[in-house]
Amino acid sequence: MTTTKKIGLILGPLLFALIHFFFEGDDLSNEGRDILAATVWVGIWWVLEVLPIAVTALLPIILFPLLGTISLGETTASYGHKYVFLFMGGFMLAVAIEKWGLHKRIALYIIKTIGTNIYTIVLGFMVATAFLSMWISNTATTVMILPMAVSIIKQFLKSQSAEIVKNESFSKLLMLSIAYAASIGGMATLIGTPPNLVFAGFVQKTYGIDISFWQWMQFGLPLVSILLLLSWYYLTRFAYPQKEKTFPGGKAEINRLIKELGPMKTEEKRVLMVFVLTAFCWITRSFLLQRF
Repeated sequence: MTTTKKIGLILGPLLFALIHFFFEGDDLSNEGRDILAATVWVGIWWVLEVLPIAVTALLPIILFPLLGTISLGETTASYGHKYVFLFMGGFMLAVAIEKWGLHKRIALYIIKTIGTNIYTIVLGFMVATAFLSMWISNTATTVMILPMAVSIIKQFLKSQSAEIVKNESFSKLLMLSIAYAASIGGMATLIGTPPNLVFAGFVQKTYGIDISFWQWMQFGLPLVSILLLLSWYYLTRFAYPQKEKTFPGGKAEINRLIKELGPMKTEEKRVLMVFVLTAFCWITRSFLLQRF
């Protein structure tokens, strides 16, 4: 165990004890104080990774009932909330998509369809990244897309003159566009990013309003589309405008990357089928419940 983890191992319980026995806040109940103490302990162990993050997340099951703040049944019920399982389903889909390379095929075909000059390649990468980010975490999507972007950048540098290469800004433009698109795309669906589910859970518990997958998309998808176009326009016209609009070899490079993937494997087809079926059920769930 590293020194940092050893410090965290002692610091977490120590601050928990100090807050539990000595902290007094204005209008803060004993239960609120104990929740704060447990939160500080869990937070420190998460940040310093004293134990695996998933193990530390189980601490409230022990602490809350012992402190008498929340019963064991209520605490464990939170771990089985429907939004937790919804997010787990999203993670499982993401793992399967990444394992069999389906994300590459989806991204490359989107890029090829949109176009292969400088600006349309950037737009293609942004649309592909945003689409994947709707179903996969923002960070994972970015990591998945980056190798393809690096390949495109290398091809661009090969096709340009020495002067353009010296002053080129295409690589910055493409990398930033992917980063922005990943963050923007996560707003389109409930599982796009954890804060979406946290907000939906809060609204349901506090106001009794159940936000369905389709209701979220009705608001999120148009917003994402507008933000995506605005960010693309700003990056390509103001932040990093390109003197050379054409991209010799761009289309050939996209086709080469697609060819490298080869024909769709059986496992890839199965993952695609499950992905489409799952997305369809998520989106149509509210309609089906109302009808039946």
